Amino acid sequence: MTIRSLCAAAVLALTLPLAACGSSDDAGSGTWSFTDDVGTEITRDEAPQRIVAHQDVAVALADMGLGDLVVGTFGAPDNPDPDLALEPRDLDVDSVEDVTGGGDYGDIDLEKLAGLEPDLIVTTTFGGGTLWYINDDVAAKLDGTYDIAQINLEGEDVNGVVGNSERLAAALGAEESDFTEGREALAAVGDRLESIAADAGDPRILVVAPGDDILYVANIPAYSDLAYLRDEVGLDLVTPDESDVDEGGYWHNVSWENADVYDADVAMWDSRGGEANLTLLGDQPVWGKVRAAQDEAYLPWRVESAPSALGYASTFEKFADDFEELS
Repeated sequence: MTIRSLCAAAVLALTLPLAACGSSDDAGSGTWSFTDDVGTEITRDEAPQRIVAHQDVAVALADMGLGDLVVGTFGAPDNPDPDLALEPRDLDVDSVEDVTGGGDYGDIDLEKLAGLEPDLIVTTTFGGGTLWYINDDVAAKLDGTYDIAQINLEGEDVNGVVGNSERLAAALGAEESDFTEGREALAAVGDRLESIAADAGDPRILVVAPGDDILYVANIPAYSDLAYLRDEVGLDLVTPDESDVDEGGYWHNVSWENADVYDADVAMWDSRGGEANLTLLGDQPVWGKVRAAQDEAYLPWRVESAPSALGYASTFEKFADDFEELS
């Protein structure tokens, strides 16, 4: 059995007791309760039947057999290059109402939201109780009107994120069998990636996001997907020294004049801005000194993944396809 198979088995063993601790559905009292990852206890007369969720979470819920509960989504605008965007497998996002507002980051169309009559809103958090893609002004307006559950991503590896999502899904009525396909797919793609990397000579990989004035180099432990690729699959991902990482813990901010400070055989680039990000990299002369740039050895880093085992597996499958083609 491979390392990834062992990890999948560990998640399988742990999820049921976690779900039991996190929620209760007392048929005698007719109540439903759930305590989310930040300690918010939600109690209702019955289990939620109408959910509005951040798009990534909505896709994850569908992955775990709960797509029929999703009546609305919200989140950032679509990637300008659809091939690089989140690809829902079991949820037709066009069939549910998009309540994303037209203002700044985190804006919600409150009128559309009210019209859906949701009994639960679900999003993710990167710690501190901050709701992902719900700004402070909107959060204040939602408070006391809607129940909001948060799935924690901060400080979690892939198995931790999957466990958090499955705990909520189980409380909402998902069965253990709804998790099996995703766990098996995640273990299988890990084996595939390990094999591709070995065949390619285990290349050194640098993960970056280009900005107008700065090259952002990813701090691998801060991202559940990258940590998984490094620690469990065994890919050689360049990790900045802790002393070089910014206050948020996510990046080493490097000026374009020093863009060759790290050398690597392959560059993974943040694809959230579409192919324009790759063009921006190619326009930087100092970056052109890096081996990956000279060889045009680029792989898109699809940062957006549905926080479910199947969601991560689907993202990693695309990465494996790209990696295999590059190799």
